[in-house]
Amino acid sequence: MRSSNPVLGRAFSQRGFASMNPNAGTTIQHDVSPATLEDLYNAPAASSLRTGRMTIDDVVTRTGILFGVLVVTGAIAWTLNFGMGVLMIGLLGGFALAMINSFSKKVKPALIIAYAAFEGLALGTLSHVYNTIYPGIVSQAVIGTLAAFAGVLFAYRSGRIRVTPKFTRVMMGAMIGYLVLGLVSMIAAMAHVGNGMGLYGVSGLGLLLAVGGVALASFFLILDFDQIEQGIKNGAPEQESWRAAFGLMVTLVWLYMEILRLLSILRNNN
Repeated sequence: MRSSNPVLGRAFSQRGFASMNPNAGTTIQHDVSPATLEDLYNAPAASSLRTGRMTIDDVVTRTGILFGVLVVTGAIAWTLNFGMGVLMIGLLGGFALAMINSFSKKVKPALIIAYAAFEGLALGTLSHVYNTIYPGIVSQAVIGTLAAFAGVLFAYRSGRIRVTPKFTRVMMGAMIGYLVLGLVSMIAAMAHVGNGMGLYGVSGLGLLLAVGGVALASFFLILDFDQIEQGIKNGAPEQESWRAAFGLMVTLVWLYMEILRLLSILRNNN
């Protein structure tokens, strides 16, 4: 089963890597001495450096690195308040690198880190604009993003939400519908409908779309978690941990932007 996130779907398709089967191609020896068994039990656990396979620690470490880069560049953009020029550079550069990293067959850590830097410039500048209009909204969006991430992760790990083929199809359909609405909203905004916010500026409908965006981004985290878990089980190469971290960051950035937009609509209506 492939994730609807194109980043992780390409990386962790079950067809892409052989499953880790410790007994495959080996002959079981029954005459192992006690001393040999003791040495095996006392040996350190195999890491990704020993096996060449991705582990959850690899994904966590790479994700931490990418978010560290994003936070640093975002803080610089926030402090210096670069303006719309840097915002457009960050958005266009981030989009271009996202496409390259998503569809590249070979993992390129340098380009993934560069993507994090461009996203940091964009988010830092944009967040400063939002916070100027709605003081305190950025801290609320950050807390909301972290809370949503923790809640979704708990629901997934506890088995309350399971990824099935039907679940994936529903998410894909919802994503297509959301993209269509986003395109319509953009066209409406260009035509100066709804106070320049397109459909998001329409009372009631805008709030419904914003809530739907937050929910959709949150559910995509579930798909990402599942595909990372499947990749580890199927013996994905250690290098793919960079792609896994990149995929998670793409979804979390999307979730943060949706929460930021939802909060701005709520603040604007008060």
